Amino acid sequence: FARKLVEDGNVSLLPHRKAKPGMKMVPGISAEVTLPPPESLDLEPEEVPFGVVYEDEWLIVIDKPSGVVVHPAPGNRHGTLVHGLLHRFRHFGSFNNVLRPGIVHRLDASTSGLLVVAREQEILENLQNQFRLREVRKQYLALVHGRVKNASGRIDAPIGRCPTNRLRMAVVEDGKPAVTGFRRLWVRNGYSFLECDIATGRTHQIRVHLSSMGHPIVGDVLYGADKKKAASAGRVFLHSWKLSFLHPKTGERLFFTSCLPAALTGQLREILSTSPD
Repeated sequence: FARKLVEDGNVSLLPHRKAKPGMKMVPGISAEVTLPPPESLDLEPEEVPFGVVYEDEWLIVIDKPSGVVVHPAPGNRHGTLVHGLLHRFRHFGSFNNVLRPGIVHRLDASTSGLLVVAREQEILENLQNQFRLREVRKQYLALVHGRVKNASGRIDAPIGRCPTNRLRMAVVEDGKPAVTGFRRLWVRNGYSFLECDIATGRTHQIRVHLSSMGHPIVGDVLYGADKKKAASAGRVFLHSWKLSFLHPKTGERLFFTSCLPAALTGQLREILSTSPD
């Protein structure tokens, strides 16, 4: 944003000289910056399904259904959560001088559950800092293939782009640090039901880490799940069910819970009802 201000001629220097991005300021030079009016986000608001768990004048906690992409990107120019937020909520502040929702963190399109959205730049920066300091607590529910042996564990393995398939992430030596904790809730009929928490937020982190253990998430064909069973599941069995953070304005710790969607509870019911255990 600062670079764009300079390139668009909104920064003037005294004594007069041409302002360039990256130039070093020295004693005796002052800069005057003119902020242009905030721009509107170049997106048409659309009605998109999602739940609202909590809202105030500073932030919104969303319950996102599976299948909804969070942010527009090539191949997803319509029907994203951002489109739906613009349709449902008319007031958002300026983020880098653009009026838009402040997406603090994301969930994969196939993952359902809780995420927080900021309405002001200051709130966005506060929440992002909480994520960096690992003050935000996020817990997920996942159904995986196979019998997970340990009652609990911690997966500490770096994640980066898969060298053989650019659509996938993978545990790679030169990847970014990633830590996932898990607790086994039960094992039945060749499946394990887990509660996971993540200290880092890498792309596809839980999916990659569980697959690296030999326990891909049910429905997650990209990371090794059974294709026939994935077809019947209809989605990846991963749900962001608990979210907790400090309110940026009040300092109060907030706690939110999202129940499993009916499609996922139906899968659990089927497994438990046919299990001989």
